[in-house]
Amino acid sequence: MIVCHCRTISDRDITAAVTWMRAADPATIITPGKIYRALGKRADCGGCLPLFLDTMRGCASFAVATGALADAPQPIPMLRRTKEGQHEGRPESHRISERGAAV
Repeated sequence: MIVCHCRTISDRDITAAVTWMRAADPATIITPGKIYRALGKRADCGGCLPLFLDTMRGCASFAVATGALADAPQPIPMLRRTKEGQHEGRPESHRISERGAAV
């Protein structure tokens, strides 16, 4: 069945892309944008998105396996300001506008 008439994407194309992505990386988060890129296409009008999402979510290999997330890399924590006003290890006065013009 044709899901996207603008880009001629069928339900089989979406299923194949989801299966390929899941086989390549079991912990990946699959999005419509990643599926379009895997198929070498771009979204056009967006009218197909509700059916596209339903087809994508209906794939047997769409869900991330529970054990796959345990091995996924953890995000890097955000840097926080210290009491001294330091940020990323340098004072805030690193900007030229705050130091004044060099003579």
